[in-house]
Amino acid sequence: MPHLDEISRTLFGKASSELGAIERRVLHHAKERKIVSEDTNASFIAGQGFGDGMADSIARIGGSWGFIIAFLIFLVVWAFANTVLLTRDAFDPYPFIFLNLLLSMIAAIQAPIIMMSQNRQAMKDRFDASKDYEVNLKSEVELISLHNKIDTVLLREISELRADVARLQIQLAQYRDKDNL
Repeated sequence: MPHLDEISRTLFGKASSELGAIERRVLHHAKERKIVSEDTNASFIAGQGFGDGMADSIARIGGSWGFIIAFLIFLVVWAFANTVLLTRDAFDPYPFIFLNLLLSMIAAIQAPIIMMSQNRQAMKDRFDASKDYEVNLKSEVELISLHNKIDTVLLREISELRADVARLQIQLAQYRDKDNL
């Protein structure tokens, strides 16, 4: 069985001490015949806290057509109520200063929450890319290993065939010598 350093030099072209964490993990999984791939969504969600999930939910709702349509309906009802229905006792008459204050506060809270969600999505994308790299690297390691095994078998068979041909040539020469006598 080849030493880990020999395997590392064959597969990665460097000593095992020079390998990065991902390369070491892939080499270990390949040596142990373990699977590297995993459900990255489940792994990523497992690491999320309550606030992370809440931010993602708010961003998902705030970026939907349902929210936009509902909010437009709310704005129309607000404007209609304060201009037509409540002409004398409107609680927020035109130019709707209280509505502007509410919208500003919602935007001030919603923008950082959406940015938090986008940052987390970028982290998830990097996590996915890292896992993809790991799986691809293990596939390459396994392919190289298979090629080496096939090459070893082919070289052994070629060597055995050469030995058989040499033995047959000797036997043929012996038969010729018998016929010449």
